[in-house]
Amino acid sequence: MALCYADGMTVILDHTIVHASDPEASTAFLAEILGLPPARKLAHFTVLAIGETSLDFLPDTPPISSRHFAFRVSEAEFDAIFDRIRARDLPYWADPFRTQPGAINRWDDGRGLYFDDPDGHLLEIITRSYGSGGCDAEHPNPLLGCPGQK
Repeated sequence: MALCYADGMTVILDHTIVHASDPEASTAFLAEILGLPPARKLAHFTVLAIGETSLDFLPDTPPISSRHFAFRVSEAEFDAIFDRIRARDLPYWADPFRTQPGAINRWDDGRGLYFDDPDGHLLEIITRSYGSGGCDAEHPNPLLGCPGQK
């Protein structure tokens, strides 16, 4: 997503580097789960294109420091991804602290869940951006700290 500022400047996140013990396996996993085209090699990176951005996987030696990556998807894409997660019998959680296993959240009146990639990076799929439902949502995002919210 590009942001256009008052002065006309447009900023787009082009790529970010993801450390992985096996970049080919990690990108194949993510491409399959998210329904994306296969990754390509670019020098020592294995590059997975996601919209206008790419995740550039770099070989690294375990233990890999876990990071978090969130992907906003349509309702139909969520259903397809969720089907692939369940078909692989992957553990998933409604929350990033992994305290609600086998559940999805309804934050911002959308749907979301978390799961791990082969190196333990915490991946998230959401159908609504954080805070987009505001405090008027039936299920406001807990990060908002809305009055009366648990």
